[in-house]
Amino acid sequence: MTSPTIRELLEARRQPTLSLEFYPPKDPLGFGILGGSIERMRPVRPDFVTCTYGAGGSSREFSFAAWELLGRMGFAPVVAHLTCVGASRADLAAQIDRIHAAGIRNIMALRGDPPRGETEFKPVPDGLAHASDLVALIKSRRPDICCGVAGYPETHPEAPSLADDLRHLKEKLDAGADFVNTQLFFDNAAYFRFLDAARAAGIRAPILPGLMPVASLAQLDRALAFSRATAPQKLRDALQAPDPEAARRAGIDWLVAQIDGLIAHGAPGIHLYILNQAKTILDPRLAQCLARWHTASS
Repeated sequence: MTSPTIRELLEARRQPTLSLEFYPPKDPLGFGILGGSIERMRPVRPDFVTCTYGAGGSSREFSFAAWELLGRMGFAPVVAHLTCVGASRADLAAQIDRIHAAGIRNIMALRGDPPRGETEFKPVPDGLAHASDLVALIKSRRPDICCGVAGYPETHPEAPSLADDLRHLKEKLDAGADFVNTQLFFDNAAYFRFLDAARAAGIRAPILPGLMPVASLAQLDRALAFSRATAPQKLRDALQAPDPEAARRAGIDWLVAQIDGLIAHGAPGIHLYILNQAKTILDPRLAQCLARWHTASS
């Protein structure tokens, strides 16, 4: 069964959208755990979900299995991530066709990070060097696929400036991308500065803010290590509570305040990097926050 596109959902929306991001398990046993988490999260009824992509071998197969599981359990439409990592143009074309044959009509098109231990991304022979190239390939091969791309409120780690980063974002959208999901941020001012700069640069696509709940200072620092995102000292102080449960509550409270502020100031939706954790999305304070502006899709 073919799923609707995110472009269609955003164009028809009467309220901000809610989306959740998952990642595929690393082994078959993990699918039972993931299935249990999805079952517990059914009452949330997100408007769409995304799920990350493993570029090689068994990890690629686990990605396809996770996409199928999410759709089978009622979390649809599914946005399949796809990266340029370790793949030639022919390899990517085959994956695009396979995704399309599975009935998925939404792809998050990403360049991907350099392999572990390397600091510079290098495409394989006849591979693609940029996410904009991947968007162009997807659109040329399967024009009915809706493409999402990443945006960086505090700039991509490799970008020399915000202006340069926005130029690359506009290239992805000019290649045919339909919407933007931002990478995580912990200060709403960073999102609104980025949004204003993007609009000034001629970018008109919907830009969905991406948020990550954090339950400890160590988790926060791990999240920050892979980006240029920063964290206010007030959040760092709150996460240093000696009681782990108190720190987790502080992280949820911060997330709730971020969501309320974003929705109050016109964000088109909220994208949550929940790390497959049902406990987070079912926390009563977060559930109450979501209920203030999101009516579960039927």
